[in-house]
Amino acid sequence: MERFVWRVLPFLTFLVSFIVFFYLQDSYRAQLHPQVKLTENKCSLLHHRHFWITSKRIVTPQGIISGSVEIKEGNIISVIEGYGKQGNSKHEEVIDYGDAVVMPGLIDVHVHLDEPGRTAWEGFDTGTRAAAAGGVTTVVDMPLNNHPTTVSKETLKLKLEAAENRIYVDVGFWGGLIPENALNTSILEGLLSAGVLGLKSFMCPSGISDFPMTTIHHIKEGLSVLAKYRRPLYVHSEIQQHLELTDKGGPRTYLTYLHTRPPSWEEAAIKELVGVTKDTRIGGPLEGAHVHIAHLSDSSASLDLIKEAKSRGDSISVETCPHYLAFSSEEIPNGDTRFKCSPPIRDAYNKGKLWKAVLEGHIDLLSSDHSPTLPQLKLLEEGDFLKAWGGISSLQFDLPVTWSYGKKHGLTLEHLSLLWSKKPATFAGIESKGSIAVGNHADIVVWKPEVEFELNEHYPVFLKHPSLSAYMGRRLSGEVLETFVRGNLVFKKGKHAPAACGVPILAK
Repeated sequence: MERFVWRVLPFLTFLVSFIVFFYLQDSYRAQLHPQVKLTENKCSLLHHRHFWITSKRIVTPQGIISGSVEIKEGNIISVIEGYGKQGNSKHEEVIDYGDAVVMPGLIDVHVHLDEPGRTAWEGFDTGTRAAAAGGVTTVVDMPLNNHPTTVSKETLKLKLEAAENRIYVDVGFWGGLIPENALNTSILEGLLSAGVLGLKSFMCPSGISDFPMTTIHHIKEGLSVLAKYRRPLYVHSEIQQHLELTDKGGPRTYLTYLHTRPPSWEEAAIKELVGVTKDTRIGGPLEGAHVHIAHLSDSSASLDLIKEAKSRGDSISVETCPHYLAFSSEEIPNGDTRFKCSPPIRDAYNKGKLWKAVLEGHIDLLSSDHSPTLPQLKLLEEGDFLKAWGGISSLQFDLPVTWSYGKKHGLTLEHLSLLWSKKPATFAGIESKGSIAVGNHADIVVWKPEVEFELNEHYPVFLKHPSLSAYMGRRLSGEVLETFVRGNLVFKKGKHAPAACGVPILAK
């Protein structure tokens, strides 16, 4: 027996060494790629979980620095000034972007992804691919255009199931405020407890049958519930009023459509809202609630009402969209229904005042209101502005459009980041995002502001229906090179990561 043991001992020693070696190799791989153990990390085009990125232009809360950002397991763990300075470990990957801008990923809080139910319009897969290609690392999905609409905890569950393994960026969700749940606290509280970041309502018909409009009475009821959860109400602020229609050239003329939705519709809605927001002040009966005005188009009386409410201490904020800052009614061709949206795009004078309000801080943040549909619903051949579906398809172009038109007005990289990253993160309650700071998620866009390009059939456009976008045919500045979401390189030079590893964001 003793002789047998001595004979097999060398073999056993070799076998144990062999097992230990491969265990250590697998352990190392698991640490390097924790999301896909023992296999290639399909969530990222970069196979490192601990690495540095360095650039001469990094946009931080303290300003633009020349330095490096250290990323480990999806988070930012250090930010160092001094270009080319990194840690001492030779095992850590260093990516040098030179003069390219390294900036917090954009957060688009107003996006219609239309799933479940209308994936022919958009969808989680296609919509979040477009977001990643445009440097948008987080979107918040609207509760309508999908079917069924997201107005209960049960319909939110359907949305979460539809999003599973299909999102390339992180996605939060707004719930819907409609008459039915506004008057039923248990439904509304169930929806908020399930994790929506806040609620969205329309003060005019939404165009979606199962998402009816709310009155100011419904809004007050909704705000009383939202005050307990300290979450915002997002309002499409237009109230229909009687119009004496005159012939402006027929339905193919943009001015005809513009006349059907005058600034007075926005003013009427906002006047009712600021009559309620006085109760959101500190010590008021609705303290904790917040009203956010969606896609402001009118830069005159409507904006003045919001500024006055803010000066009184009301909890109110407002956004506008790139299409109101890029286009003016005078330039919209007859029959080009790609430009139809609501509220409508107004004249050049109004656009100039909107830019002034953005740069002076009276408009809090920007969003796309990305709202694609089927090409046939846009009636591109008929060109009927009165019958065509409204909505601008634009998610991929948030960054280059804002930069291209904004730099002419004095927009800086710091201000761009504030409008598209920090302020949207604060508004939506997702404080782990929105800035390149230690402890935050490593959500980063790398881009070149000076590079110009034509949006044509030769440009890789990751939109569901590119022909519907009003931006096609434009010359823009600001080429997106790479996009990181939680440290995963999800987009690089026209290529997406093999797997969709975005994370749903739910309020707690």
